[in-house]
Amino acid sequence: MGNDRFIITIFEEVGGNSAISVDDGTRIYQKIDAAISNGRSITLDFQNIDLIITAFLNAAIGQLYSKYSSEDLNSRIELKNIKPEDVRLFKKVIERAKEFFNHHTDFEDTTNGIIYGS
Repeated sequence: MGNDRFIITIFEEVGGNSAISVDDGTRIYQKIDAAISNGRSITLDFQNIDLIITAFLNAAIGQLYSKYSSEDLNSRIELKNIKPEDVRLFKKVIERAKEFFNHHTDFEDTTNGIIYGS
């Protein structure tokens, strides 16, 4: 896979220095998902990004945890040019996504058991 890395330049994707739109995050999620589905690795380049909010990260990164394992995502996604304070934000979003999708499955299983008697 060496050279099979897909680079997503966040500045270009969002059209400026602020990563704040859920719609932009969703578009980036779709690109990441397509790349992973095709066996590629991804570099998310945050060069020239001055502001990132959790709504953007939830849409772009958080929902990946509904489909892929942490190990798979950790081995396939690389962050580049990210500010230290934004790394903390990433960690918080990832932690919450893992917790949400773990509990979401438990809730669905319990609900299905009650409804369908299994």
